[in-house]
Amino acid sequence: MKNKAIKPKVKYRVVISNLFAQIYVILSKRLHFNYSFPYSMFELSNRDAQLKSFDRLLTIMDELREKCPWDRKQTIESLRHLTIEETFELSDAILDQDLGEVKKELGDILLHIVFYAKIGSEKNAFDVTSVINSLCEKLIRRHPHIYGDTDAQDEETVKKNWEKIKLTEKGNKTVLGGVPRSLPAMIKAMRIQEKARGAGFDWEEKHQVWDKVEEEMQEFKEEFNALKEEDLDKEKASSEFGDLLFSLINYARFIDINPEEALEKTNKKFIRRFQFLEQAVKEQGKNLEDLTLAEMDLIWNEAKRSE
Repeated sequence: MKNKAIKPKVKYRVVISNLFAQIYVILSKRLHFNYSFPYSMFELSNRDAQLKSFDRLLTIMDELREKCPWDRKQTIESLRHLTIEETFELSDAILDQDLGEVKKELGDILLHIVFYAKIGSEKNAFDVTSVINSLCEKLIRRHPHIYGDTDAQDEETVKKNWEKIKLTEKGNKTVLGGVPRSLPAMIKAMRIQEKARGAGFDWEEKHQVWDKVEEEMQEFKEEFNALKEEDLDKEKASSEFGDLLFSLINYARFIDINPEEALEKTNKKFIRRFQFLEQAVKEQGKNLEDLTLAEMDLIWNEAKRSE
């Protein structure tokens, strides 16, 4: 008896074909591909394989939701933390430049998207068709320089238009209203600054941003210039430290450095060097606490040279 999951159900084929064709056209224009309809035979064959694979995934999702006790039990709420975990795993794979893992993690995230859509269809709230159609309509709406008469010759103009359109779509009363509350603090700072820039609130020259960093550093140092620890106003010092971080993130954005990515690379570098230190000490038959800081520094420098 053949596994039904191997052979896609016919009921999705026409809908999926139309939806993927829409997305293909939109992304082709957005990324300036030189493809046009009708497809060449190779493109038709490749597109057909893509549609079949997505059809197969939808069929498997139907079967799992019906027959698997774990999948049947899941809700949108129960999947949330798993989706966050999968997103961070994808982030790790990207930072490691491991394309094999990127492919795997993208598959896991795609499964979650299909899973949410399946649950939405059971609640008569939305399904995969409405999710994809909504995405297509949003992409078209937010790219008036491609699908309308708006002129946008550079990336900065595109970003400003995007934020303006987004503001009208969601009915936000403030430019910053669309920043998710649950974003990690560093990423949230980046998004706040990007949105403020989209509204025209930003420094003009990078030296102005660096001057602000130095100003915040001085204010932070002044808060810690206490003779005794008990004289330290930790709440105010924490506030000044937050200002300093915010200004550094702003400068990183201004010179096109992603601070979240930069910090994570430093985290990985520290872990790698510390593990080198641990292994070296272990090979000496010692424990870390047996070494002086100067001795550990020697091994740490060796770890740096070995990279």
